[in-house]
Amino acid sequence: MSNNLLPIAKEGFNCIGVAFLAFIFFSIFDFNFLGFLSFITVLALIFIYRNPERMSPILEVKSVVSPVDGTVISIEELENSEYAYKIEIDSNYFNVSLLRSPLSAAVKSVELKRGARLSKYSPLSKDLNERVEIVFEDSFENSVKIKHMLKQSFDRIKVDLNTKQKTIQGARYGLMINGITTIYLPQNFRVNLSIGQEVNASQSLVGYFS
Repeated sequence: MSNNLLPIAKEGFNCIGVAFLAFIFFSIFDFNFLGFLSFITVLALIFIYRNPERMSPILEVKSVVSPVDGTVISIEELENSEYAYKIEIDSNYFNVSLLRSPLSAAVKSVELKRGARLSKYSPLSKDLNERVEIVFEDSFENSVKIKHMLKQSFDRIKVDLNTKQKTIQGARYGLMINGITTIYLPQNFRVNLSIGQEVNASQSLVGYFS
């Protein structure tokens, strides 16, 4: 897991570079309309891959923060499951795409599955879409599972984590453009979110372990 303090996420350098070269090419050969489109594309990509520096709030040791920017679309209680709560957060192109660690913990497992990028309204999306599942476990043996799944996106999920790696709450660990994040939490957790709430990665409190 590497730190990138530049205003643009390193994962976007290639896309932005290609769009910028296209702008120069079209400008040299006086393809004005294509040059204008490529310039707009450069600006759009800079916005999508923006990498704002954020100050994490001072919270209790057993706190969990949102790993993504987006809108809370569901909060469910689970029965007959390893986890007691499931929270879904919908992220779109206007949200910052960086993924951040929800708590200070060790990475217990990382499972990445490449796949399709269907609309979330497609009945096949939950089975076929690209996703990654990450399990974090803190020093008190509290476990949190995070699942990131792409919707319709032009870029793949990128995760820079390894099993047994230590993370710090709020640290960047990857990137997802336009996706759904599901947070699974155990029974001893107090949820501090509501449906429809806008959340920011590393800054919005999900809740506390009791």
